Amino acid sequence: MKENRLIYGTMGIGGGWTNDILTKNAIEQGTKAIKAALDCGITTFDFANIYQKGKAEKVFGLYLEKHESLREKLFIQSKVGIELYDDPAKNKYNFSKRHVIEEVEAILERLKTDYLDCLILHRFDPLMDPKELSEAIQEMKARGLFKNLGVSNMSHHQIKIIEKITKERITVNQLEMSLKKRDWLEGSIMFNHGGYQSLDFPVGTIEYCQLNGIELQAWGSLGQGIYSGRPLEEPIDESIKKTRALVAKLAKEKNVSKESIVIAWLLKHPSNIRPVIGSTNEERIKNIVESTQVKLTREEWYDLFVSARGSVLP
Repeated sequence: MKENRLIYGTMGIGGGWTNDILTKNAIEQGTKAIKAALDCGITTFDFANIYQKGKAEKVFGLYLEKHESLREKLFIQSKVGIELYDDPAKNKYNFSKRHVIEEVEAILERLKTDYLDCLILHRFDPLMDPKELSEAIQEMKARGLFKNLGVSNMSHHQIKIIEKITKERITVNQLEMSLKKRDWLEGSIMFNHGGYQSLDFPVGTIEYCQLNGIELQAWGSLGQGIYSGRPLEEPIDESIKKTRALVAKLAKEKNVSKESIVIAWLLKHPSNIRPVIGSTNEERIKNIVESTQVKLTREEWYDLFVSARGSVLP
């Protein structure tokens, strides 16, 4: 099985974000998506305890139970730290010792595995007790419940705090990054420019991860399909229209899917971004995987960037 740079995100498998039981149909659909990803050489699978209320992990666990020899070939990561309730107003973040340990134990039970290759802290908990989080991480590490520690949706300042508290090196930072969500990139070019103050992304986070060998993983990497063919309601922003047309043109010239062009744009960035793809459609998964073979020129990359931002570079 040839390793692929892409990551398969499991947010879409499991049958729904409800407390309903896992159905046979959901298991069959999820299994097909998992197999399609594996057949394309994807060996990293991304989960979270909240995905489909735990059902995404259950589907994968059932598959892994039938293919035990596959475990050592895979890199399995899952996230903790978010509590979801039927009433969204009650949702919260929780890095307390008891919560983190209990959730990791439940994750491993659902996945039918003894350990995670990477445990990811999902979002920063403002009420984090440093002592509790440190004890939780060290206890789980001693028990062999995870091999690496990562974070998601965190700035470089927060990464430094987590590393100091846990005494563990952060190996992964998963952020929303795409041709549509470009604030991570805008910070690199807008410094010392008039629009710099309007940026809502912590400038320096991408560079910090590059310098410290922290793998950048991009969730939402397809930008919700706005450039690759998803039907949009009028009025459509002119920059989106132009970028959709440019993506379609490049896809035709290179004889690949439009999704592949959008993903290839991320892959060209020198920080070695690993896009997380979450399609459950077998054919679409195969089409997206083509992106690892697409070579965009410097001119094509910048043309897409400028088109998507809707204004010339400063």
